[in-house]
Amino acid sequence: MNLLYELEIPTRCELCPRRCGADRTKRPGRCEAGSRLKVARAALHFWEEPCISGSRGSGTVFFSGCSLGCCYCQNWKISAEGLGKEIDAERLARIFCELQDKGAHNLNLVTPTQWLPWILPALQKAREMGCTLPVVYNTGGYETEETVALLAPVVDIWLSDVKYVSSELSGRYSDAPDYFEVCQKAARQMIAQAGPPRFDSDGVMERGVILRHLALPGSVQDSFAVLDFLASLPEGSFLPSLMSQYTPFYRAKEQKPLNRRITSYEYDRVINRALELGLCQGYMQQRSSAKEEYTPPFDLEGV
Repeated sequence: MNLLYELEIPTRCELCPRRCGADRTKRPGRCEAGSRLKVARAALHFWEEPCISGSRGSGTVFFSGCSLGCCYCQNWKISAEGLGKEIDAERLARIFCELQDKGAHNLNLVTPTQWLPWILPALQKAREMGCTLPVVYNTGGYETEETVALLAPVVDIWLSDVKYVSSELSGRYSDAPDYFEVCQKAARQMIAQAGPPRFDSDGVMERGVILRHLALPGSVQDSFAVLDFLASLPEGSFLPSLMSQYTPFYRAKEQKPLNRRITSYEYDRVINRALELGLCQGYMQQRSSAKEEYTPPFDLEGV
C-alpha cells in the first residue's frame, strides 16, 4: 500500500486514455482537472442500483472534471463547467470517515480517475483512521488497463458504463472514437480483478462488477451490440444494469436524436434483446425512470 503515496501531480498526465500529456502543475488536462483537488458533493445517495444503495445509502463523492465529456452528461455542471470546492487529501480522508459515520454502505467515487494522486493517499489515510467501507469505483468505462491494474488493491466494486460499441457514436457524442476498444479491455480486467459478485446478508454488494448501459434515443442497434458484448462475458462474472433514465441535458438539447427521451418502443426492444441473450441476473430500469431528479443538487454538501 505504500506505493500509493508515490503518485504525484502529473507533469505529463497519462491517467486516462486521452493521455493528453498536460503538465498539471501549470495547466489543467483535457479533463479540466488541474493541480488542486475539486469535489462537488459528498453525501448519502439512494439512486444507485439496490445492491449499492442498500437501505442506508451509498456514500457518494462527486469529483469535478471528466475524461470523457459526453455531450449529454447529466452532471455537466461539475464534469464540464468545473463546479466544485478545492480541498486537500487530508480533508478527503475525513470526508470518507464522515460518510461511514452517517451509515453509508460503501464509498462511491464518481468520475475519480483524474484525481487519483489525491484519492489514493486519502483512502489509505481513511483506513488508518478506521474507515472500513468497501470502495465503489463509479466510472464511464473509459479507463486504461494500467489504471485498472493500479487500483486492484483498493477497489472492491467496479460500477462501470459500457456506453457504445460504435466508434461513430462514441466519436460524435463523447469525442472518443476508441471508446469501445478501451472500455471492453478495461471491463474484462475489472472482472478478472474483482471476481464474481459477492453480497452481505442484507443483499448489499461487497465485491464484484456492475456493467451499466444507458439506452440512448435513436441508438437501438448500438445497444444491441453492447448487449452482445455483455453476453460474451463469462456467465455470472458481473451484474448487467440496463438504464432508461436518459434525459436531454447539456449540449444534447440541440442535437437530434438526443434532444428527446428514449421511447417505450425503443427501450422495450433493448430489454427484449437482453432477455433473449440471457442477461437476466441484474437490473433493468422502468421507462418512467427518466427524470431530472436523478441528478443530485451540486451544492457542495458534505465538502
